[in-house]
Amino acid sequence: MKPDAGSIGQPLPVDDVLLYGCDPLPGLVAVEPAGLDAGGHETVLLYIRSGESTVSRTERFQPWLFAAHDAVEGCPAVVAVESLQGAGVLDRLCRFRCWKDYQSAVAWLAKRTGRTAGAPGAPYYAPNDRVFQYLIMAGRTSFVGMSFDGLRRLQVDIECLTTPGYEFCNAEREGDRIVAIAVGKPDGDIDVLTAGDDEAALIRRWVACVREQDPDVLEGHNLFNFDLPYLAERARRHGVRLELGRDGSVPRRRSSQVTMGERTLSYERFDMHGRHVIDTLFLVHAYDLTHRSLPGFGLKEVARYFGLSDPDRTYVDGAAITSVWQDDPDRLCRYVRDDVRETRQLSALLARSVFLQAQLLPFSYQNVGVRGNAARIDALMIREYVRQRRALPLPDRAREYAGGYTDVLMCGVIRTVHHCDVRSLYPSIMLQERVEPKRDDGHVFLSLLDRLRTVRLAARDRAKRAADPHERIDYDALQATFKVLINSFYGYLGFSQARFNDYDGAERVTARGRAILQGMVESLRANGGTPIEVDTDGIYFVPPTLEPGGLARFRSAITDSLPPGIDLEFDGEYEAMFSYKMKNYALLDRQGILIIKGAALKSRGLEPFQRDFMETVLRLKLEGRDREIEGLYRQYADAIRRREWSIERLARTERLQESPGTYAGKVAGGKRARDAAHELAARSGREYRAGDWVSYYVTGARKRVVVHEAARLISDWNPDRRDENVEFYLDKLDALNRKLVLDGEGEVSKPVVSPPRRKRKASS
Repeated sequence: MKPDAGSIGQPLPVDDVLLYGCDPLPGLVAVEPAGLDAGGHETVLLYIRSGESTVSRTERFQPWLFAAHDAVEGCPAVVAVESLQGAGVLDRLCRFRCWKDYQSAVAWLAKRTGRTAGAPGAPYYAPNDRVFQYLIMAGRTSFVGMSFDGLRRLQVDIECLTTPGYEFCNAEREGDRIVAIAVGKPDGDIDVLTAGDDEAALIRRWVACVREQDPDVLEGHNLFNFDLPYLAERARRHGVRLELGRDGSVPRRRSSQVTMGERTLSYERFDMHGRHVIDTLFLVHAYDLTHRSLPGFGLKEVARYFGLSDPDRTYVDGAAITSVWQDDPDRLCRYVRDDVRETRQLSALLARSVFLQAQLLPFSYQNVGVRGNAARIDALMIREYVRQRRALPLPDRAREYAGGYTDVLMCGVIRTVHHCDVRSLYPSIMLQERVEPKRDDGHVFLSLLDRLRTVRLAARDRAKRAADPHERIDYDALQATFKVLINSFYGYLGFSQARFNDYDGAERVTARGRAILQGMVESLRANGGTPIEVDTDGIYFVPPTLEPGGLARFRSAITDSLPPGIDLEFDGEYEAMFSYKMKNYALLDRQGILIIKGAALKSRGLEPFQRDFMETVLRLKLEGRDREIEGLYRQYADAIRRREWSIERLARTERLQESPGTYAGKVAGGKRARDAAHELAARSGREYRAGDWVSYYVTGARKRVVVHEAARLISDWNPDRRDENVEFYLDKLDALNRKLVLDGEGEVSKPVVSPPRRKRKASS
C-alpha cells in the first residue's frame, strides 16, 4: 500500500526515490536488531504504526560493506560479492549471512590493509550500525505517511534531594534520592509521581508508567547527562530493573560525543529497544549554532526566550529544592510539572525538524538528532549509490582552503540598520555553475541538491497557502529544515570525512561567493548605502536617506547588480546596531527587542553581575541613552564596595570534569593546571565526585590574586562576615566597562577573506 502523498510534512510523493528511498514502508516507527533466525541468518525487528496500535514483524537482512576488489579478495565468510559500475575505488559490494561474519570480515580487512574502517585511505567502507545498514539496503526510512503529532511522545523530569553541605545532588550519594518524577503522557496529560521515602517504589511506578503509555520516544532536557543516568544509578542501588524497552529490556548505555559546529558535547547515550530518546538540550545547541542568539541553554532560559513560559509558572532555585520538598512539597510538584510542560512544548518546536529529516534519512530518529549535516548528506549519497550498484570513491585528502568573505567596515553604534541576505548563496552557486564532487560519477550530489531545493520551495509555498495552523507549522518546519540541509552542501565539499568531498570544488564556490559579496558592497556604496559588516552571505548596512518610494528603488538597484540565479532578500530592519567586532554585535529591533550575538558579548563564563551589566549597557547604547551608563557603572561599583549584593551575583559555577583523585594525580604529574573548582572540592573534606557542580567566589584584598588559592565555596560564605574581594570584582567591572564603552568605536579595516578552513572532526 502506498502512503498518502499528501500527508502533512511530505509535499512531494514518497515515491521520489532520491529523497525517500526506493521502498518506503508506511508507519515504520523503529528498527531493532533481532539476532539470528532458525537458519542462522541476521534479522531485524520492525515496529510499525497500524491505526492506533503498534505492531511488529521480523525480516531478514544481510550485512554489507564496500571494498576495493584487490583488498577484499579472499575475505572469509562472504555470501555474495557484486561488481559495481563506475570509477570508484571501492568497486565491490560484499554481503554476509550474519553480523558476526560481517565483523570477522571487517577485522580481516583491517589486518590485511593495515587500516581500520574509519582511517583515511582505508580501501573499504564498513558502517558499524545495523539499523543504518538495513535502512540503506532496504531503501526505507522512518515515519513515512505520519505527522509529528502522530508520534507517541513521553516527557520525563526528575527532582532530587541534596545532602547538606553540598550544592547539587549526586546519584552516587546515598541521601541524594529522587523524590518526584513528572511524566508528560502522549495524550498531553502530566502526572507527578511521588512515593514518600520509598525511592525504589517511585522508580518502579515510573517504569510501569512508561510501559503502560508505550511511547515511541522519550523526551527530556539534559536527559542523557542527568535524568537517565541518575535514574539508572538509583535503580541499580535498589536492585530495580529499568525495563523500558518495548520488549521489556533495560536500556543499553555507552559514552558518546556529538559535534555541532565548533561544539563537542560528551554524553551518556541510552538506547531503548523499540523507542527513541530525544534530548532537547541537543536541539537547543543545534538551534543556537544557526541563530547564535540564545541567552543560555537551560530549560528555563530557553523557554522564556521562545515564549513558552506561563505567567504563573512555578520556579524553584536549584539550591532550594531540598528545603522546598521538606516545607512545601506541593510547590515542588508544581515546579516539576511545569518543567515537563515546557519540555513538551520545546520539543514540539525543535524536534519537528528532526522528525521530518527522519522521513528522508536512513538513520533512526534518535540518531538523526545527533548526526551532523555532513553525515546526513553522506547517507543520502551512499543510499543512492547502493541503489544504483555504483562504486564508492575514497575521500579527498584534507587540506586548507580559502573561506568566505567576512569584513567589519564600521564599529560602534550605528542607527537605522538594514540587513540583506543572499538566499542560499553557496548552493545557488553550485547549481548555477554545476559545481559537483569530481568523483561523483553518478551525478547524485547536484540532483539531491536540486530536489531538496524543490521540496523546500514547495513546502514554503504550501505553508503560505495553508489554512490549517497545524499544517502551516509542519510545512514551515519542513522548509526551514531543508534550508539548513541545503546550505550544508557546500560545507560537505570541504569536510575531510565526507565520502564525496572535493576541496577544489569548495574553493571554487568560496571564490565565487567572495566576488559576489564584494560586488554587493560596491553596489551598496555606489547607490548611497553604507556597509557595516559582511559575513559570507549577508550584509548589515545603512541605507541612504530617501524620499518615499526611494527604498524600493534602492533595493531594486542592489538586486539588479547580482548575477543571474542569485536571489537577494532584505530580511531585517533595526533601530540601531552595536558593531563590536567580527560576528559580535547587538541589535535593537523596531519592537524594542535586544538581540545579542557573538561569544565576546554574551560569554556564559561571566559572573552574573557582569552579564547583567553588559546587557543593560548594550540596551542603553542602542537606545541612545549613553549618559546613563556612567550612573549605571557607579551603581554597580558602589554595590560591590558596600557589599550589597547576595554572593550569588558574584559567584561562578563550574562542573567538576574529573574526580578529586584523578585531578590530584594529573596536577602532581604536571598534566594539567590547577583550577578553583577542583581545588575547593579537594579542600572541602566532602565526598565530591566527577559531575558535581561547585559554586565559588574570590576572597582577598588585591585585584591581582591567584584565583584557585583565593576562592571559597559559596556554601561557606558568611553574610555577617563578608569577605569577597572588592578590588577583584571592581577590576572585572572596570574591564567590562572599558570593553563596552571605550572599545569598538570608529571605522576599521579587516581582511576580506576569512581564515583558511581546516579539517573538521566528525560527529559520532
